[in-house]
Amino acid sequence: MGITHIHGKVSGPKGTAEDVRFLVDSGATYSLLPQKICEAIGLKPKRTLQFSLADGTIIERAVSECHISLPEGEGHTPVIIGQQDDEALLGVVTLEILGLVFNPFNRTLQPMKMVLI
Repeated sequence: MGITHIHGKVSGPKGTAEDVRFLVDSGATYSLLPQKICEAIGLKPKRTLQFSLADGTIIERAVSECHISLPEGEGHTPVIIGQQDDEALLGVVTLEILGLVFNPFNRTLQPMKMVLI
């Protein structure tokens, strides 16, 4: 499995934008922003959720919402408010909101085939 990063911008209620280098993580449900980015754009916790780590450990993290802009599209998305040393992750919920899928063969984001049923 290859590691893929993508550059984007995030903004919050302050109206300020921050450049972010995201690790595309198709195994992560929600996207995550490091604490300093969340503070810079003014994100406040909206709720707290439990998450399971790869080793089975259960952790609680605050979740907020921000606007995200990638070269492939933009929109609003829920994000986990990370801790100081956390790396920015781009999760599946954000990809689906933006109508994107991760192609693991060429490690790119591509438009999702949309189905209306």
